[in-house]
Amino acid sequence: MPQTSPFPAMYGSNVYNKNLYKAKEEDYEGLYYHENNLVSGSLEALIEHLVPTVAYYPDARVRKIAPKILQLLTEWTETFPYDFRDERMMKSLKELTHRLSTGDELYRKAVQQMTQTLIRKLTTLSQYEEALAKINSSVTDRLTVLKTKPQSIQRDILTICSDPFTLAQQLTHIELERLSYIGPEEFIQAFVQKDPLDNDKRCFSDHKKASNLEAYVEWFNRLSYLVATEICMPVKKKHRARVIEFFIDVARECFNIGNFNSLMAIITGMNMSPVSRLKKTWGKVKTAKFDILEHQMDPSSNFYNYRTALRGATQRSITAHSSREKIVIPFFSLLIKDIYFLNEGCANRLPNGHVNLEKFWELAKQVMEFMTWKKVECPFDRDRKILQYLLTAPVFSEDALYLASYESEGPENNMEKDRWKSLRSSLLNRT
Repeated sequence: MPQTSPFPAMYGSNVYNKNLYKAKEEDYEGLYYHENNLVSGSLEALIEHLVPTVAYYPDARVRKIAPKILQLLTEWTETFPYDFRDERMMKSLKELTHRLSTGDELYRKAVQQMTQTLIRKLTTLSQYEEALAKINSSVTDRLTVLKTKPQSIQRDILTICSDPFTLAQQLTHIELERLSYIGPEEFIQAFVQKDPLDNDKRCFSDHKKASNLEAYVEWFNRLSYLVATEICMPVKKKHRARVIEFFIDVARECFNIGNFNSLMAIITGMNMSPVSRLKKTWGKVKTAKFDILEHQMDPSSNFYNYRTALRGATQRSITAHSSREKIVIPFFSLLIKDIYFLNEGCANRLPNGHVNLEKFWELAKQVMEFMTWKKVECPFDRDRKILQYLLTAPVFSEDALYLASYESEGPENNMEKDRWKSLRSSLLNRT
């Protein structure tokens, strides 16, 4: 995929050396502002600016600063609850909140409420991850199913759901549920590297993983392979063509809903080589609608068409009059790449050693926009039968897809013939 433009280009090459102004406030020497926005500063000055010290808040005035500390902890536990899956972080939180609540009933109740909310969120997360593990353990290679179950009684997507709009709605259910469990800190963890800000010390984040983010990427891959499997599996050419046209209609409904991730997964599945080589099958398909969808997701000019459609969906969401209009599910792999190259394209520190706050603000804007999208509740009715099939139906591996493709439409050249023979030989050896 094309890389996004380097971050410094957004501001021009001179932004960091010509447009920085020293803070007017004498109390915060070492901080630099531009148009009243803090853009950089030494780590020491930033800490002095943000953290109370004995000089600022003597022990006798703990009551005065306690509400501010409690507000900070409440926002932290609400926005980044996954930080506190680490036992050391939870221990530090308990110690601090104990000091805050000692001898004051008002603070004790606030601390208790904050702690209970955090524990509920972490419990829900653990239950979700257990459910995911259970689903993943039940998924098997479809090739195994084909060897043990007669073709005549096998299920396929059209026997489960023949309405494209309904399937698009159920895909949206899965997308929004999986998005809702991705924490903003997982984006940071996904790209974490050793950095001068660490001062060569490991912080509490060393055991954290971006597991929900990874699970969401795996869902995209599963959906792509499911689409390819459903197309390659039928013996009859007419049936394969019907399945292709069905998924084209599903993809179009996903686009209308604002579910760009499922849309791209479906297109990816239909563009896999074992599917795209089925020329006789595609000859039976009316491809005009598919061509339009491919144009919308065309990767040229850094996915310009998709980004335009995403902006439109985002604007619709902002001015929405119904819950259906609020749905924005981005093409997730591209979002990850955007954040990655934004992170890589600009240094954490400026040449003068100051922390580059403009970079982190830009990163925060992208992540917070995503956080807004993931909070939307799916307005569609759940269909457990369809959801179960989408999440657990066995799918072909890449080799099995090629084998099914060659069985449907024979090899066209020597390279394909050699691969077909190799795959059949491998299958015989396994049986």
